[in-house]
Amino acid sequence: MTAPTAPATDRTVLTGARLVLPTGVVQGGLLAVERGRIAAAGPAGPSPVPGALDLTGRTVVPGFVDLHVHGGGGASYASGVAEEALTAARTHLEHGTTTTMASTVTGEIDELCRQAAVLSELVEDGVLAGIHFEGPFISHQRCGAHRPDLLRDPDPAVVRRLVHAARGAARMVTLAPELPGGLESVRLLADLGVIAAVGHTDADYATTLKAVEAGATVATHLFNAMPAIHHRDPGPIVALLEDERVTVELVNDGVHLHSAVLRLAFGAAGASRVALITDAMGAAGMGDGLYPLGPLEVRVAGGVARLVEGGSIAGSTLTLDTAFKRAVTVGGLSLTDAVRALSANPAALLGLSAEVGSLEAGKYADLVVLDSASHDLVAVMRRGRWVTGADRLTPAQVA
Repeated sequence: MTAPTAPATDRTVLTGARLVLPTGVVQGGLLAVERGRIAAAGPAGPSPVPGALDLTGRTVVPGFVDLHVHGGGGASYASGVAEEALTAARTHLEHGTTTTMASTVTGEIDELCRQAAVLSELVEDGVLAGIHFEGPFISHQRCGAHRPDLLRDPDPAVVRRLVHAARGAARMVTLAPELPGGLESVRLLADLGVIAAVGHTDADYATTLKAVEAGATVATHLFNAMPAIHHRDPGPIVALLEDERVTVELVNDGVHLHSAVLRLAFGAAGASRVALITDAMGAAGMGDGLYPLGPLEVRVAGGVARLVEGGSIAGSTLTLDTAFKRAVTVGGLSLTDAVRALSANPAALLGLSAEVGSLEAGKYADLVVLDSASHDLVAVMRRGRWVTGADRLTPAQVA
């Protein structure tokens, strides 16, 4: 993808693994890869397969799909520098994210258009799945780690300009629908085939429902940067949770949300409508220190990212392998529900279900191998090539 990986072979066979398939969990399964795609996935036959890799004690899940990520490996998509974008994508790939969006942050429109032009080339190259513009069309009251003086109302003409600057690579725009032009911009995005996401918003319940009716289909990091639920004023959270047309993003890092709130969201929305995201900034995969987030400076301490000025949470340092582990071990989700939230649901939202998001014959061989006991990452394969961890896998013994 962005650096040399283990060469693809015509055929790779994995045996003995626990496979998490759309139809359920198969113990001691077999997964065959041919020419970068899955050739078979299911129960193993009675006879051993010569040359197979023994994955006994391992779990294989589909590669993760991240809808919302700003950077990693010390690099930021908002830099507008191709090399930084490659570093960020590679960092998350090594943690199991085989399909990734590139999220920007609030900036001047001309600068965002320049960033979009750079990132769109990486979409064309297959490194990125698309571009997500988070800001500048968001609420001053709920701006979080976005520079307030650069925020602006979602004028449909400006929204159209930003989408066109991405040359077909724009996949999602987060906006606050209560702002002037908000609902019109949601309708415009829907007409353009771009996902309209409600986020960083101070909208009430009724306005949020209007946004969904206008075509909004995503809740940007639900619960964060929006009014809390009140029993007499339910606000956007309830509206977004209750509508079957909306996919809700959740940041499962233990900082943005309590595990009980994670379970609440799954219970309210259902496992088919949740997408676990990282919302990661450049510090993902790195240590504590100072990092840029667009035009702002972020201090990471104890793995938690906050603005130097003001102290607001500024994205996360999360990677999706950790999000998966937390979902199962802390959140109490089943393996199948965790796979839906990290792979199948975001793939469907992006219109990529025919190629990625599940372990099924014909789809790309995007795989994450986990330790079955600890759920820690062991290896990652993308398009039939081992990205990392191939040296941890051993050939099966054939009598």
